[in-house]
Amino acid sequence: MSGASGLGTGVAPGMTARTRRSRRSPAQRAEGRAGLTLISPTLVIVLVMVVLPILWTVVLAFQDLRLINIQTAGLLGNFTLSNITEVILSPGFLQALVTTLIYSVFGTTLAIGFGLVAALALRRPFPGRSLVRAAVLLPYVAPIVAATFAWTTMLNPQFGVINYWGTRLLGWDQPIAFLSQRSLDVSFLGWDLTLPIALVSVIVFEGWRSFPFAFLFITARLQAVDATLEEAAMVDGATPSQRFRYIIFPQLLPIIAMLSVLRFIWTFNSFDDIYLLTGGGAGTEVVAVRVFNFLTARGDIGAAAAQALVLALILAVLVSIYLRVFTRGGKEL
Repeated sequence: MSGASGLGTGVAPGMTARTRRSRRSPAQRAEGRAGLTLISPTLVIVLVMVVLPILWTVVLAFQDLRLINIQTAGLLGNFTLSNITEVILSPGFLQALVTTLIYSVFGTTLAIGFGLVAALALRRPFPGRSLVRAAVLLPYVAPIVAATFAWTTMLNPQFGVINYWGTRLLGWDQPIAFLSQRSLDVSFLGWDLTLPIALVSVIVFEGWRSFPFAFLFITARLQAVDATLEEAAMVDGATPSQRFRYIIFPQLLPIIAMLSVLRFIWTFNSFDDIYLLTGGGAGTEVVAVRVFNFLTARGDIGAAAAQALVLALILAVLVSIYLRVFTRGGKEL
């Protein structure tokens, strides 16, 4: 039976993969070499720009290496686990990790929420829609230094426009230092709350700056929604909220799930936004800022690399859990 199977496929029963490759025609071998030649530049770029830096970071994470002795250090020095234990047990690491999670979750939620609202608001044609859509993209394409400078100026407690409106129009007792004040006591509907005002400010900035990315993806998906479904729902008397809940939103779930993963990864690794706004002070220190401080202020390359490695491992675990929970059979919901 096995012999018949081998005859039916044109391959001898005992033929190995190496033998089959050796019997390929010259044209097939030339085609294979051409394919390798075409992808070799991409492979080299990925190896040099991605793989080697990751491997080098892993090597540094297990070495007692500082800026003062980096010239005398070899490629493979004395390996130690002290960097990992020092990072995990160091004061402030768990707090920075919790701050990073809060910043990532709420920043991602705000970015996708703002993007969804903007996409729905600009879905129907109206005069000047193209101009408004172009203006919506400004926060994402603007240089980060310019954007943070504008927000720092607006939120300044002495001459910022936000405090000007708040004290004169909203009845604030005194200006609020949004970017340098750790907490703020507020009363809302009879509830006395303590807000981490600096952390809330950088989260709002992250949502504002990143929502155009979600806006683009959601707008593109809305263009592909079958209009006949909504028309049929309107004929049946469905309200706008019902049409959104039962027709539009289920079709947006796959793209929202993808945006959630991408935005969470990027926000979790974010450094420049918080560093330029607060410098990591007032309760806004995330792990990425701690890595930078360990590298520059302390000159401890090994500890900085160890923190980056721990951060990458935690992010990989969180993303794996997300994909495990929100996917079914390898397909997004």
